Formats: sequence, structure tokens, C-alpha cells
Amino acid sequence: MSTITVLTLVPNAGDRLPRCLESVKWTDDIFCVVDPATTDGSDEVARRYTPHVVTHEFINHAAQENWALDQIETEWTLILDADEWVTDELAARIRQVIRDPASKDLYYIHRLSYFLGKRIMHGGWERDYNSRLFRTKKGRNTECRAHPRIVVDGTVGRIHEPMLHDAYRSFPEFFRTLVRYTSWGAEDAYERGKRAGVVHLTLRPFWRFFSMYVLRRGFLDGYHGLILASLYGVTVFVKYAKLWNIERLARENRSAPGNVPDPDTPTPPAGV
Repeated sequence: MSTITVLTLVPNAGDRLPRCLESVKWTDDIFCVVDPATTDGSDEVARRYTPHVVTHEFINHAAQENWALDQIETEWTLILDADEWVTDELAARIRQVIRDPASKDLYYIHRLSYFLGKRIMHGGWERDYNSRLFRTKKGRNTECRAHPRIVVDGTVGRIHEPMLHDAYRSFPEFFRTLVRYTSWGAEDAYERGKRAGVVHLTLRPFWRFFSMYVLRRGFLDGYHGLILASLYGVTVFVKYAKLWNIERLARENRSAPGNVPDPDTPTPPAGV
């Protein structure tokens, strides 16, 4: 009989973690990997649901998940973030998939997300599919910082029954995420040889707003859609500004191409 483990990385998320783990109590194992920087008691919350809780140094999501996958022994793994939860329909579909010998090796799962308390149904968020359910031994996370995903050497399918995602409850939460992911995105882009130009700093932010709000009908989500599209435009600008800053620091410090400066670190004074 096929078995499944839920893998959840645990940051400061004690207020959301119970809903996440409660939704997957039916699985064979829940494996929670705690960020050492967690200070809100999320690790104790996790232990109320599973004894399989460990603390491991956090570098980025991809590295943390790849380390965890080496510890998992069940045939299947479902990755679920601490601010996500599984609907009853999705749980039934997952059980069907793992029982079927003819199932694919990896499944992208439909995700519906909330922003400031409202479920967003336009702007591109309604098309969000994430690679989350896979045969453990065949799956590996891509080595990128900002938007890693599970890939397999095998067959791929989609599951349309949704998981739900309580993405951003407040502006401070959004901006904390913005700071982290724009830095990771800039570093990934620099390593791929990408460089920031005037077009990236001017037209790309506007295009992100326009595509989300107009082309993908974000306006149908009201003020939430307007604010979300605007924030995503800002995010694009900040990412490319940080990429430009990496290039500047690399030139000034004569860094080797493989050494990526921290985009948030100012140039040190001369002689330091």
C-alpha cells in the first residue's frame, strides 16, 4: 500500500500552522523542519501534531527541502507550506492518486490564495499551480533561491482540486516577503547572467501591473486587485534595482562572476 509524508517548513507561523497540519492528519507521516530563527513557539505547535519535528539551518527553501527529502522514506511526498491547507476534495483526490499504480510521478496542484482576507480570483492568481505531490525518490527541488520547484525525471500531471493559501494578512507581512524574495530573485538572475537595464527598471514594473490589473482582469477583485497589482509592480522594480546594485558592487569590488554580492549590502568605505 502506498504511503505519504507531508513535508512542511516551519517559520514563525504558529497562528496558521494548526490549520495546515489539521488538514493532513490523515497522512502516514508529517515531517516539520523548523527554521532556527523561529521564536513564536511554532515548533511546539508542530509537536502537537507529529513527533517528527527537527530544527535545521535555513539557507533557502530549495536547500531546506532537498535536505528534508533525503530523510523521507514513504513512497510519496506532499509539500505544504505553513500558511496553506488541504481541502477535503483535494485530500480525497490525493488518496486516489497514491493508490493508483498508473499515477504520474509528479503533480502540480491548483492553489487559491487570499490577500488581506479576500480570496483573489483574477490577476493571474487563479491560474496558480505548484509542483507539490510527487514520488519521493524521483523528486528534487531546483537550486534557485526565489521560486524553487520540484522537478522529476518522469511523468507530470495536474490536480485541479485546490489547496488554499493564506498569503498575506497585512502590509508588513507582504513587505517582509518582498525584501527577502527580491534579494533572492536578484541573486538568481545575476548568476544566470542577467543584467538590469533601463527597460527592466521602467517598463517591466508597469507591464506587471498592467498585465495583472487589466489583461488578467484583476480589477474584478476590486480594491484588493488594484492594490495587489500595484504591489507586484513595485516588487518587480525592487528586484531589478537590487540586480543593478549587485552589478555595481561587483564592478567596484572586482568580484569574480561566480561570487554574488548581497544586493542589500552597501559598498564598504575605502580601507575597510
